[in-house]
Order: sequence, then structure tokens, then C-alpha cells
Amino acid sequence: MGEFEELALLSVAINGKNAYSLSVLEELTNYMKRKVLISSVHKVLVRLEEKGYLLSHMGDPSPARGGRAKKLYELTATGKDVLQQSRELRESMWSAIPKLQWGTN
Repeated sequence: MGEFEELALLSVAINGKNAYSLSVLEELTNYMKRKVLISSVHKVLVRLEEKGYLLSHMGDPSPARGGRAKKLYELTATGKDVLQQSRELRESMWSAIPKLQWGTN
């Protein structure tokens, strides 16, 4: 899994059952501190769903959206597992760095 995919999955997890492309875009922009294109978000969400990490369904139509519904996303069990594995790998590697390399005792 690539870094952008991991961050998108984390963004879906942060938003819970209210995750949709724009909310994922806002989380990514907020945490990455750089501009993210909505087309990139759409592509990564589709790719993550194809991999089985996400499920999507259409929400209720909203008057604020001109009667259109949002496509909502949620993590699958596989998506949660892959995020946990990624976290464990990163934490393991960070803990393997000798403290002296970072200038701490």
C-alpha cells in the first residue's frame, strides 16, 4: 500500500460513517499541509475499494446538494487490518533507530 493510500484510509477512519470524497480531501489537506486534488481523492478511493479496503454506498439525497446523494465510504475488516499492519511496521522500524542517531541519550 502506498503512502497516499494509507493516508486516505486513515482519513476515512477519522470521518467514520460520514466519509465521502470531500471530507477525505479536507482531512488530507489538513494533515498533509499541502494542496490535494479532488480527482486524486476520487481515484484513490476507487482503487482502495477495488482492493477490498473500503465499501461504498449512496447516502440519502440532500437539499443542500440539489437533491443529490453523497457516495459514502467505510473501512472493511481488511482495510482495518491493513492499517493496523502498516502502523505496527512503522512503529517497529521507528523503535529500531538507535537513540544516538537522533541526538538523544
